[in-house]
Amino acid sequence: MSGREGGKKKPLKAPKKQSKDVDDEDMAFQQKKREEEKKLKELQAKAAGKGPLTSGGIKKSGKK
Repeated sequence: MSGREGGKKKPLKAPKKQSKDVDDEDMAFQQKKREEEKKLKELQAKAAGKGPLTSGGIKKSGKK
């Protein structure tokens, strides 16, 4: 074992990220996706204020 091999080895360099060319279709899709997420969050906020949909209480099994 030579002194050169001992110790920590350097991590390999990560490959550079390639810049993506964004089409108009991709831009429209991303915008639509953001709008849908925003609507979903608004609906969840409204639903959270109403409380649970199921009634509470003791759950009974079908067996007697």
